[in-house]
Amino acid sequence: MANTRSPSETVASGADLRGIYKPPSRGAVAKEIPRLDRHCRRFIELSPFLCLGTMGPDSRADVSPRGGEPGFVHVIDETHIAIPDRPGNNRLDSFTNLLHDPGVALLFLVPGFEDVLRVNGLGRVTTDPELMARFTADGKPPRTVLVVEVREAQLHCGKAVRRAGLWDPAAQLDRASTFPNTGEVLRDQLNLDMEARIIDEAVEKDARENLY
Repeated sequence: MANTRSPSETVASGADLRGIYKPPSRGAVAKEIPRLDRHCRRFIELSPFLCLGTMGPDSRADVSPRGGEPGFVHVIDETHIAIPDRPGNNRLDSFTNLLHDPGVALLFLVPGFEDVLRVNGLGRVTTDPELMARFTADGKPPRTVLVVEVREAQLHCGKAVRRAGLWDPAAQLDRASTFPNTGEVLRDQLNLDMEARIIDEAVEKDARENLY
């Protein structure tokens, strides 16, 4: 295996990077805006899924999925959005990171769209009653709400999604024949003396009863 830390191969400076890549086009730089315009707002209204990136102490990064009905993220104004926190694994990796560093990076996806929306800003977790109430679902409020102060937004080109064939039905895999079910994975990783079927049933019951 190649030594990825070899000084002769490691890219260690901006000058090194620019010696490999062409300069970005004028449009690629100019399309980053400091607010949510009508196109960004509409994209968020259509999006049922996003990835949330945060950075904790000791350069420990985390990316966490967030999902809901299209428009589950609310645009408060052109520089603020609010994201409800629904039941999860209670590790609180993202929110713990925000206590150390408020910087957040969001990546919004819309099924069928090749381009994605990138939003960067500062995040804070709140239990503000008015915000909590606006996100009530299935008769239940969220645990908390993440408010993001938008600093940068840009619509990212769709090359990555196109290369991945992400929305191509022909690219979808049959889980049963290509990858172990969740019960098998958890049984092996946690060294559990339990049938995978029982674990799967418990996971499905939790997803069914504690979705909101």
